[in-house]
Amino acid sequence: MANITAADVNKLRQITGAGMMDCKKALVEAEGNFDSAIEILRKKGQKVAANRSDRESTEGASIAVVNADKTAGVVITLGCETDFVGKNEGFVALATELANKALAFNTKEEFLASDFGGMTVADKLIEQTGVIGEKIEITSFEKLEGNFVGSYIHAGNKIATLVALSENVEGAEEAARNVAMQAAAMNPIALDETGVDQAIIDKEIEIAKDQLRAEGKPEAMLDNISKGKIQRFYKDNTLVNQDYIKDGSMSVAKYVQTVAPALVVTGFKRASIG
Repeated sequence: MANITAADVNKLRQITGAGMMDCKKALVEAEGNFDSAIEILRKKGQKVAANRSDRESTEGASIAVVNADKTAGVVITLGCETDFVGKNEGFVALATELANKALAFNTKEEFLASDFGGMTVADKLIEQTGVIGEKIEITSFEKLEGNFVGSYIHAGNKIATLVALSENVEGAEEAARNVAMQAAAMNPIALDETGVDQAIIDKEIEIAKDQLRAEGKPEAMLDNISKGKIQRFYKDNTLVNQDYIKDGSMSVAKYVQTVAPALVVTGFKRASIG
């Protein structure tokens, strides 16, 4: 039987993040072979993942990061089952590390298949499922590129957003952060009216017409009045048309123009828990 020292156990713990007792048991079973012990811990994670496959990862941490030159960003949500785990420092650190690695990829599928310390990201999540004892998965992955990209993470990592601006001008970083805060707080469904799905527009028009009929408005007037209500819908639900939360006298589009006259918001991404 191999002599398993405390230093060996700690080394395996540093590599895998698994608990001390799990690491010791894996090393004993592997007769001191680290590669075999890591594989044993990974298989344990696979078993836990299979047993918890029907659970919902409705808690976790949403993280947004941007690259060094502020031209691209990624926002991901690392999901887990309980708020207790989602707030854990180690879990948030893992989510942040994953987000930074995700910057190099355009899709969730590419990212999950990429290398993470000698295993794929997907395998790392399975490993951590065994370590933590909860279902762990990437529940959202969004990439955003632009001439200037800024980010915002709401307190507690419950919401994270990215915003792209048309120019990298003086004040762009603050402007992007302010608009990203707007997106976090107001949860717009699209950047502007052109991004709203036609099915949503049709549904809102029908709702407006039903309300007008209930108010006794003549059928001949419904189309014109409902058009006005749709404009209000765009104002409430599209990012650049919303009232700016820090100054309700202007829209978000007008706000960014106070930073630079030609500045516009060109895109946003939002991820949240639940």
